[in-house]
Amino acid sequence: MSRLSAAVPPWLAHALRAQRGPVPWSAVVRGALAAGPLLLVAVLSGRTSVGVVAALGAMLAGINDRPGSRRAAVRRLGVPALAGAGGLLVGSYAGQHVGAVTLTLLLTVLGLLAGAVSAVGPVASGAGTQLLVAAAIGAGMPLPEPGWQRALFFVGGAGWLLVLRLALPTPGATAGDYRFDGERDAVGGVYDAVAALLEAVGGSDAPGRRVALTAALDHAQDALGGPRLRAYASSAAERRLHAQYAAALPLAEAATALAWAGEAVPARAVEGPRRLAVAVRTSTHTGPLPAPSRSAPALRALDDALLHAADTFDRGGDDSALHTRRRTATSLARTVLGSAGREYGLRVALCFGASVAVAQALHHARWYGSHAHWYWLPATAVFLVKPDLGPLASRVICRAAGTVLGAVLFAGFAALLPRPAGLVALVALCGALIPVATRHFAAQTAVVTVLVLSLVMVGGEPGASWSRIGETLLACAIVLLVGHLPALGQRGGGVRARLTHAAEAAHVYLAHVLDDGTTDDRAGRWTLRREAYRALAEARASIDLAAAELPALARHAEGTDEVAATLERLVDTTTACAVQLDDTGRLTPEHTERITALLDELAEGRERAGLAVKEGQALPVPLAG
Repeated sequence: MSRLSAAVPPWLAHALRAQRGPVPWSAVVRGALAAGPLLLVAVLSGRTSVGVVAALGAMLAGINDRPGSRRAAVRRLGVPALAGAGGLLVGSYAGQHVGAVTLTLLLTVLGLLAGAVSAVGPVASGAGTQLLVAAAIGAGMPLPEPGWQRALFFVGGAGWLLVLRLALPTPGATAGDYRFDGERDAVGGVYDAVAALLEAVGGSDAPGRRVALTAALDHAQDALGGPRLRAYASSAAERRLHAQYAAALPLAEAATALAWAGEAVPARAVEGPRRLAVAVRTSTHTGPLPAPSRSAPALRALDDALLHAADTFDRGGDDSALHTRRRTATSLARTVLGSAGREYGLRVALCFGASVAVAQALHHARWYGSHAHWYWLPATAVFLVKPDLGPLASRVICRAAGTVLGAVLFAGFAALLPRPAGLVALVALCGALIPVATRHFAAQTAVVTVLVLSLVMVGGEPGASWSRIGETLLACAIVLLVGHLPALGQRGGGVRARLTHAAEAAHVYLAHVLDDGTTDDRAGRWTLRREAYRALAEARASIDLAAAELPALARHAEGTDEVAATLERLVDTTTACAVQLDDTGRLTPEHTERITALLDELAEGRERAGLAVKEGQALPVPLAG
């Protein structure tokens, strides 16, 4: 794949790239037990249309059913499902009581709102997607139930999958309380990532291992920080996991400082975090840990962190803080109304509104014949306009290829399978395949196409395989056109907003470390360090995505990758400074010179990339000793 990526343009290489990893068998089982059985019960009870709506809710929830903890799954599946129910409610009543022009305007405004809110984060993006998809389905799919019943059954279908996620144990997870197997795996992954970084210190793989450590910490924070009835961990097992996560933070800090220094560490230093990872996953004691050399500040910090972690594992701990701060309503509103929210909101509104207008025109011109299923065109546009699924050109290629493949497969299945039993079995099979198919957008599209066409046929409409291909290609053309229109705001607003946020987080972290009055506040420092690295990871992901766009779009993010690289080095250096100050109380000339040079480099890079520095945001320059 590396040779292929070098030989083809980035936008095409991204379309050919697929995620790798073990098959998520637990998610496959949940998918098989979700949409198909719901539809079967509805068919047997004579309420087929109810089963179609519930299966749609389960299907859309299945797309969001990713690896992680049960607590995190409540938010990841539940919030989009509630948003989808709201969209289904609005779309159902609007489709029944307003004309085509008013409906188009209403759904366009809904697209503006959903797109702006999607800038908040992945869960908000999933909620915005389900809101619009369900609104289009509610307005365009002919169903006998009133809107409130459709919304209720939609939530019921998604809720059934969530119940399966919470109730079924993960295969192979036999240690400790099975309710926290996702949390255990996430925290164990942090210790494994620390060991991998220590192993790579002094080599070319160290920067990539540091990025992997950030991803592991982000994943563990999300796994432990899901919604809860109480404001604190309520069980002994959960409190223990929180304490084990907190004990990993000084280890991660010391490992980052060692990677910054670039001098290889003794091999025995890697054994301690490895044993801690095993102890987390098996809920056992660590036993004796090998002590690393104490010849440097970072090695002494690593040794102290290992001793503290061993004590936490053996005796338990009461540090249940996740070292993260809840986002305020003001910060959320600033994100929604900021450049990223405005730009994405406008593009979603234009794509969704234009696709609704075209679909309404075709519908009233009897392009669809006697059956109303015009919702496919705007629903397809919603998925195509989502940057979460890859660069624009990649999304268009994969969606078109996946739809063609899915339509052809369904035509063959429909000709061979008995009805409705065969189609119900096909829905169950597709539900089981969705967790695997999410690794590539084309594969996901093909599976979802077969599933939706099966639901449509079970619901009483004739096969619509070939018209779906035409509607998908039309949606691709609309999104490609709108995606290249000049925006009312600054292009690349999402990238610049995330990079600006990362620079602000780096500023706060550096100022905290260099302030003599706060160097003893390690918990506050770890919180700021986590926020800085998380913001950097989000900015880097956004930049990499923009770089794989077509040249006309990619050029708007030019220079941002250099700024992100400088910020990463600055935050790494700040971490090394924190460890140095803990050990000696003063910085060496090397630390001072490195930060001063990075601040100058950052200022020049931000100016070249068009990222203005706000008044009063200049980063402090440290003084040696």
